[in-house]
Amino acid sequence: MTQTVARAALDDLTTAILQRGEGPIPGDVYLPAAPRNILWGRLPCRADAPVLTISPGTSVTIDTVSHEGILEDQGRDPVAYFGGHGVSAEAVLRDAVEIAARPGHDPAIDGPHVVTGPIHVEGAQPGDLLKITVERLVPRVPYGVISNRHGRGALPGELPRRSRTVSVFCPIEERVGGLVGRLPVVDGGERCVEFPLAPFLGLMGVAVNSDDRPHSVPPGSHGGNIDINLLVEGSVLYLPVQVPGALAYVGDPHFAQGDGEVALTALEASLRATLRFDVVGLNDAVAAFGEVKGPLARAGGYLIPTGLDADLNEAMRACVRSAISLIRARWGLDEHLAYAYLSAATDFDISQVVDVVCGVHARIRESDFEAVTRDRWR
Repeated sequence: MTQTVARAALDDLTTAILQRGEGPIPGDVYLPAAPRNILWGRLPCRADAPVLTISPGTSVTIDTVSHEGILEDQGRDPVAYFGGHGVSAEAVLRDAVEIAARPGHDPAIDGPHVVTGPIHVEGAQPGDLLKITVERLVPRVPYGVISNRHGRGALPGELPRRSRTVSVFCPIEERVGGLVGRLPVVDGGERCVEFPLAPFLGLMGVAVNSDDRPHSVPPGSHGGNIDINLLVEGSVLYLPVQVPGALAYVGDPHFAQGDGEVALTALEASLRATLRFDVVGLNDAVAAFGEVKGPLARAGGYLIPTGLDADLNEAMRACVRSAISLIRARWGLDEHLAYAYLSAATDFDISQVVDVVCGVHARIRESDFEAVTRDRWR
């Protein structure tokens, strides 16, 4: 995209830059993405000290930083990288500049993601569920990047064709219906395709019960890089707690993503997230959902069980099993009837196929069970 187009998109939104500590901070507590509060390319484990301790019910405004623009294959200099697309130095996040200058990140062994946390939630114990409610998601910058690299998109060996990394700069503009991303029809052209934004955090998780920090790319029972695009404002994510205090963390902010995330990344860009953290005790969790072995979401009138596996077919099977288990525990359907319902009325979506471990999530419409719920819970 030409600098002229990028500049035009940015000029009207320069006031939208949310540097550390600036702008609205609606949460009870603020957690900036300063270098002391982040991990780069690794996820917290039980050996990590929390950067923040809160009581259940606390809302935390958390700054997140996208890895796009700070990685080694982009020069590890966000001022220079984004400056090449018409972004002024003042419109580059200082957090990103400081993180890029931080030593220790090795792309050969570490993941790309910048992870804010961990947060100790008082009273959370293994067997409980950590409930994360997404209250607010605000873009920190009016631009993002979509990249294809490492041969890990949906078409490895085919794309990218000419180089190891193709990073597409994507400015944001305001329309009557909300913010949109703009992609050129051809490189260097001024005609653009526009698509709506739907911000969410691709990475939300709890610490693993190990002394080793996991790689940030593959998701698992701990959550992590699950990339479920339904986790927009108003959604809830439940995660099985693995260590005392949960040690929660977030990262991988997106402005938009299609199911599958086929090019490896979607529209990656930094967000300011306000999240509320609650603890669902073991007995209440089992009564509401049965045994939850991995990430479970609630959004838009759906309950959303997940399946994760390096084999997409196995991820699908795992998701179906999780969905059957949830329906049986919550609404009491016989197994064969739950299976029949899923086949007739539930969509199974591919969360992503690019993170080593593939993800599938089901959308179970809660309104379908209103009569059963009245009978079961009255």
